[in-house]
Amino acid sequence: MIEKPYLHFSGISKIFTDPKGEPYPAVEGFELRVAKGEFVSIIGHSGCGKSTVLMMTAGLSEVVIGGIFLDDKLIDEAGPDRAVVFQSPSLLPWLSALDNVLLGVNRVYPHAAKETRLDLCKYYLNKVGLGKDIHKKAADLSNGMKQRVGIARAFALKPKLLLLDEPFGMLDSLTRADLQEVLLEVWNTEKITALMVTHDVDEAIFLSDRVVMMTSGPSACVGDILPISFARPRHKAQVMEQTSYYQYREHLIRFLEDGKDKKAAHGMVSSIGDGASHF
Repeated sequence: MIEKPYLHFSGISKIFTDPKGEPYPAVEGFELRVAKGEFVSIIGHSGCGKSTVLMMTAGLSEVVIGGIFLDDKLIDEAGPDRAVVFQSPSLLPWLSALDNVLLGVNRVYPHAAKETRLDLCKYYLNKVGLGKDIHKKAADLSNGMKQRVGIARAFALKPKLLLLDEPFGMLDSLTRADLQEVLLEVWNTEKITALMVTHDVDEAIFLSDRVVMMTSGPSACVGDILPISFARPRHKAQVMEQTSYYQYREHLIRFLEDGKDKKAAHGMVSSIGDGASHF
C-alpha cells in the first residue's frame, strides 16, 4: 500500500445514460494509489472503462462519484500539469514538427525567453530521434514520426503526470516496438509519473512498474494489480530473456481470458432473461 500517493483515485465512478435512457455505470468504485515517478499501465477488455478513467484523469470527463487527486489537489478540469498522448497526435499538418511542439510550450511557458522555449522543443525532438526533421511539415511525416512529435510535445510541457491512451495502437509492429524503446528512454531520464491505457500485454509488461487489470463492465473496477520487478533501464531483448517475463504474461492473459468468459456468460444469462420476459 502506497501511504502517500502522488496520484490517488479515491473510489471514482462514472455513470452514462444508455440509448433507452437508463443509467449505465461504466466505472464504479475505482480505487488506485500511484507513487511519484511510477509508470502504471491499465489493461482490460474493450469497453471496460480504461479510457474513461484516463479521460477523467485528464479532466476531460467529469467524475460522478469520488475524486482524483494529483499532488494532493483535486482534479476538476483539464490543465497543463497533465499531458496526454493519444493514438493520433493531432498535429497541425501545415506546421513543422518544431512549431507543433512550440504551440504547447508557448501556451504553458508564455513568459520564458523565446530561445529558451525553442531550445526546450529542440531538446525533446532530438530525444525522440527527430533532430534532423524538426523543420519538416507534419503532413510530410510518417505515422511513426508524427507520434514521436506527440511524445516530444508531451514531455516538453514538463507535466506532473503523463497520460498515454493507446499511444502506439495505430502503428505497425516494428514501429511500435521502436517507439516503446524511445518512450522508455525519455521517461527514464525525466521520471515523470505516467499512466498508460493499453490492450497490449507485452507493452504493459515492458514499460510498467505495475499493471492494473480492470474487470469487464458494467461497473468496472480494479480486478488485480501485478507488480513488474525488472530493473531499469530496460531493453526489450533483455527483458524477454527473463523467465519471469513469461510468468507475468501468463498471469495477465489468464485474467483477461477469465474476464472474457465471465462477460460471455453474463451476456448469455442476460439474453435468456430478456427472451423469457417476452413469454
